[in-house]
Amino acid sequence: MTSDHHDTTGSTGTASGSPFDLFSLAGKVALVTGGSRGLGREMSLAFARAGAHVVVTSRKLDNCEEVVAEIESTTDRSGLAYACHLGRWDEVQGLVEAAYSRFGKVDVLVNNAGMSPLYDDVTDVTEKMFDSVINLNLKGPFRLTQLVGTRMKAAGSGSIINVSSTGSLRPMGSIIPYAAAKNGLNAMTEGFAHLLGPEVRVNTLMPGQYLTDVAASWDMDYTNKQAVRLHLKRVGNPPEIVGAALFLASDASSYTSGTILRSDGGIP
Repeated sequence: MTSDHHDTTGSTGTASGSPFDLFSLAGKVALVTGGSRGLGREMSLAFARAGAHVVVTSRKLDNCEEVVAEIESTTDRSGLAYACHLGRWDEVQGLVEAAYSRFGKVDVLVNNAGMSPLYDDVTDVTEKMFDSVINLNLKGPFRLTQLVGTRMKAAGSGSIINVSSTGSLRPMGSIIPYAAAKNGLNAMTEGFAHLLGPEVRVNTLMPGQYLTDVAASWDMDYTNKQAVRLHLKRVGNPPEIVGAALFLASDASSYTSGTILRSDGGIP
């Protein structure tokens, strides 16, 4: 072996075992915002099945408690349900303290909570609406990453996943504030990846259209016609987010940081 060759095969401790061990979250603690429904719920349950204890947070405590109950009844992992409005700066501190008080650490942070109010005309967007979108989709993730990310760095490891949207790259007139906030989230990913590295990895998971509960308000005929232009020619089903989320959360992505992972059916 030459002196300039660096053997990194054992850096994650799984080189001699199954490659699937890389995706294990055994012994980890994950915090998922917006974790009580849609893609957040899928990720919360998947992380528990992969071995993590999970902090599930959203504005509605009863919804969080339902997911935690499912985690604890179907896996040997435990959960913490915590109600928090992620768009309110001061409330985030309480969430962080509750998570660390219960589990002593957070290894995986998923900034998933978001909203995109509908409007018929851009002149219908009020200052309150605009601020609400920016607060939840951008300010909240910054505050939470500020608090948790710095603790992760001090502890020596961690993975942060910012859930963005393909709308941030291809904004339409109907989602301008939302697209702007998510584009800011993309930038925040790169900034925090630089700031918190090398101990902490920070990445963007960018979903396209998924058939979550928000799809109830969609014109599905129009949606399906639009989906034909995708490489996979359909919208996504919520469980299909799990593979990408597990990759970014686990040691499988140990050399991935500051990047965008798209899960959108293949936008041309």
